[in-house]
Amino acid sequence: MAKSASKSGTSSADKRKPKLGQNFLVDATAARRIVEALGDISQRTVIEIGPGRGVLTNLLIPRARRVIGIELDRVLAAQLRMGYATKPNVEILESDFVTVEFASMVGRRPGPLHDLRPTQAETVDVVGNLPYYVTSDIVLRILELHPHIERAVIMVQKEVAERIAAEPGSRNYGLLSATAQLFARVENLFTLPPSSFSPPPKVHSSVLRLTMAPRLEELRVAEGLFITFLKLAFAQKRKTLLNNLRGKYPEADVRKALKAAGLRPDVRAEAVPLEKSAALFRALQQE
Repeated sequence: MAKSASKSGTSSADKRKPKLGQNFLVDATAARRIVEALGDISQRTVIEIGPGRGVLTNLLIPRARRVIGIELDRVLAAQLRMGYATKPNVEILESDFVTVEFASMVGRRPGPLHDLRPTQAETVDVVGNLPYYVTSDIVLRILELHPHIERAVIMVQKEVAERIAAEPGSRNYGLLSATAQLFARVENLFTLPPSSFSPPPKVHSSVLRLTMAPRLEELRVAEGLFITFLKLAFAQKRKTLLNNLRGKYPEADVRKALKAAGLRPDVRAEAVPLEKSAALFRALQQE
C-alpha cells in the first residue's frame, strides 16, 4: 500500500487496466496511522492490497501474525518477494484482488511449499491504497467478502470516500453508499494532501475504516435480490424511484409498494434510507 490511489499495475493479464502513473506514500506518520487504524493485529491475518514498495508492509510484519500482500505489478511483486524472503509470516502474491480466489489464498500456509491443507476458519483484516480506476470494484469485492473480513482500512480518492460515507438525502448518496452501509459501519478517518506521495497526485486521498456489520437480517432482505434491487433503484439518479423501478415492476405495484413503505411517488433513491428501501423491496416481493 505504498502507492497512492492513482497507482496502477502493469500486468498484461488485466485488460481493464489503463496505463497510469505510480504515486508512492512517503508520509511516515500517515503510514503509521493507517496501520494503527486496524487495531490489535497480533493474532490476525492481514491482506494488503497493492504493497508497492512495502511502506505499510514493513509496519505490518512486526505487528501481524500473518501478512498476505496482493500486488498486480509484476516487477514490484518480484522485488517484494526478494525483500521479504527471510520473513516467515509474509507472502506476496502477484494477482488482482478483484479476481483472486479468496478461500484458497487465505487457506495457503506460509512456507516454501504453501501447504493447502484446510486451516481453521478465520476472518481477516484488509488494508489497501486503492487505484482510482478500479476503486468501486475493489470496495464491492471487500463487501461481497463480508463473512470473511472483520475490518478494512482503505485509502481512496477523497471524493469517493465522501460518496461511500454519504448520508441519505445528500447529493453524494448512491449505490456505493447504500451497499457499503448495508454491510459495514463506515468511518472517514483522515485525509492526506498530494504532498504525502511521490510524485504527488492531483487530488487528495482519504482513509476509511469499514467494520463489517451486515444488516441483512435486521432489514429482513435476501442479499443477492436486495443488491439487484438497489442497482435498479439507483440505475439513473436523475429519475424518480418510481421511474427506475417500473422497468421491472408494474407501475401500479410500485405505487402501491411506495405507499406501503411510506414514500412519496416522486421520491428519488438518493433520498431513501436503507430501512425504507428494504421496506419497499419487501412490499414489492409480496406483489
